[in-house]
Amino acid sequence: MANQRAKLVVGNWKLHGRLADNRVLLQAVSSGADDLPDDVRVGVCVPCPYLAQAQTLLESGRVAWGVQDISAYTHGAYTGEVAAEMAAEFGASFAIVGHSERRAYHCESADLVAIKAERALEAGLTPIVCVGETLEEREAGKTEQIVGGQLDAVLARLSVESAARIVVAYEPVWAIGTGKSATAQQAQDVHAFLRARLAAKGDDVADVSLLYGGSVKPENAEELFSQPDIDGGLIGGASLKDKDFLAICGAAVAATAAR
Repeated sequence: MANQRAKLVVGNWKLHGRLADNRVLLQAVSSGADDLPDDVRVGVCVPCPYLAQAQTLLESGRVAWGVQDISAYTHGAYTGEVAAEMAAEFGASFAIVGHSERRAYHCESADLVAIKAERALEAGLTPIVCVGETLEEREAGKTEQIVGGQLDAVLARLSVESAARIVVAYEPVWAIGTGKSATAQQAQDVHAFLRARLAAKGDDVADVSLLYGGSVKPENAEELFSQPDIDGGLIGGASLKDKDFLAICGAAVAATAAR
């Protein structure tokens, strides 16, 4: 049966942004997104200092906004942390959790990522749960073991009802920021595996949106998004250029039309 899930394209700005540049970018993306069909959703995850700006510029349009990480804590003596509820107060819809850069540079464990996903849901945010393997792990034939374990840690902590509200992003670590992208078939194979893992949690969880991230560009987006288990993308560098990001959104439209 054809994939009838809506496409979702979310930009991850990472550690980029300045007020003046953000305004130009967000206004262009918001204007372009207004022309997209309803079955293609768009979001941007900005650095926390720019949440208020994103809210002001995007609240009357089609583009949702979110944060790139949240705390595992709701309050307390945790200097520098940002609670999910704080992001929600600025109208945020999404919170990325478990990005490979957080796992690697901040030593975040699968269990910590699971707690963060739970905190996001409690605050009314949609957690975008990232999973992915390194090149060494792929070459050792451990892709399913690694990404399955990362996803299982989150699913084990959540009820079926809660698990049905997450988004999962497969980002092969070897393809993030390298210019390399998994082939459409490589990405589809992992997405199909993740889909089966989600389905094992419950029928409702089987339809969770699965995004691909890792050097997605206008040139390869449509082929990736046309795969049966790829529901859109988590976009890094290309999300900082409005024309590229909107072209990727357009690829989601084309992939949807071709179903």
